[in-house]
Amino acid sequence: MGAPFKAYDIRGQIPGELNVPFAYRFAQATSQALSPKSVVVGHDMRLDSPALAGALTQGLLDSGVDVLPIGMCGTEEVYFHTARTGADAGLMVTASHNPPDYNGIKMVLKGAAAATPDNAFNAIEELMRADRQFPSASSYGERGTLHPACDRNTYIERLLGEVADEELKPLKIVCHAGNGCAGPIIDLLEKHLPFTFIKVDHEPDPRLPNGVPNPLLPEKREKASRAVVEHGADLAIAWDGDFDRCFLYDHKGRFVEGYYLVGMIAQRMLKKAPGSAILYDPRLTWNTIDIVESAGGVAKPCRTGHAYFKAMMREENAIYGGEMSAHHYFRDFAYCDSGMLAWLNVVSELSSSGAQLADLLEERIAKFPCSGEINFKVDDAKRVQEKVADHYGRYNPTVETIDGLGMVFDDWRFNLRASNTEPLLRLNVETRANRTLLEEKVAELRGLIEGH
Repeated sequence: MGAPFKAYDIRGQIPGELNVPFAYRFAQATSQALSPKSVVVGHDMRLDSPALAGALTQGLLDSGVDVLPIGMCGTEEVYFHTARTGADAGLMVTASHNPPDYNGIKMVLKGAAAATPDNAFNAIEELMRADRQFPSASSYGERGTLHPACDRNTYIERLLGEVADEELKPLKIVCHAGNGCAGPIIDLLEKHLPFTFIKVDHEPDPRLPNGVPNPLLPEKREKASRAVVEHGADLAIAWDGDFDRCFLYDHKGRFVEGYYLVGMIAQRMLKKAPGSAILYDPRLTWNTIDIVESAGGVAKPCRTGHAYFKAMMREENAIYGGEMSAHHYFRDFAYCDSGMLAWLNVVSELSSSGAQLADLLEERIAKFPCSGEINFKVDDAKRVQEKVADHYGRYNPTVETIDGLGMVFDDWRFNLRASNTEPLLRLNVETRANRTLLEEKVAELRGLIEGH
């Protein structure tokens, strides 16, 4: 029973770990643990997702809880409708970028606040492990009400509101939905926007004929990159399956490191709300800090992970927060991440500046070149981190411990953190305008980590 419960969501293999009976009992346990009156339920395009969402819905209704269904959607639509309707929780069935034989359940609480082990998952798991019989409605009147599907137009209006005051240019944009859920949203936005969309792997397809949609994997980038060049497009946008992450390519077809987008979107958000707080993750920092402080904002580091970002966004009332992994959080979107608002802000910036994405980025990349995230398979992450810390400790760096091991020197810095889910160490290195030094330090760290 415990296998599907991860720190901040549910994930497991179909059908051994995650199946219809599990989803039904999860809904019953959620009702017992949290006593919600109403819950929003949505699902992605995976083959098993409608059945799992149906089991969640039935379990909630049988427990006397009202359900507000969305149907097939992106995770951010569950966030949006949970906040908009005042529902007590939102459940999204999605495997996002996981392998085809996996699925999962993402959860938010009232106001689309993050569900955590402390405020939700521990209690739910404990109830499910107890293998007890949950109470069920004994009469029709005690059952919850299944409401009509949430009005998707309200979500589309919110997205369009992000660019309502902008003079958008008629850009040509490649959209690579990866056969995930983003395609239908682009179709709904298209009639309201002056862009020409070139659609690649556009239709949601549970068979995933082109593989799992995960543009963080270099082998998944070729189609979008090639399409930009072939069509002479201004840029390309790609999403993962549930489109809570957004990835960009410039007009030359080059993949844009998410790190540099954080600074660009931060700058744009500070024009809307001068002096606001901006959150960034500690892996790569200098470019974001430089941009935010130059624009009069307050840059604050936040531990990597959506639950940490959502909590700190609220604590600081931050206008925006960005992770280099392509999660972008917005205060005016219930402090949640949105893979749609992110690209809309980028195209607004391109329209107002008249510049190409490559032009805006190249200056920043030259000023703060970075390695991008490099993954190492290791047996003992803690031991390797200690070895690296000992090696560089003699040079008297500033040490950062907010997330993994960070060491900061005058002209370069690095972050080395262990993956929460895999036997991996993730390395990020950046310098101040010195690509040669960057290459030297990456090679040096690689030698230490791999034991050369």
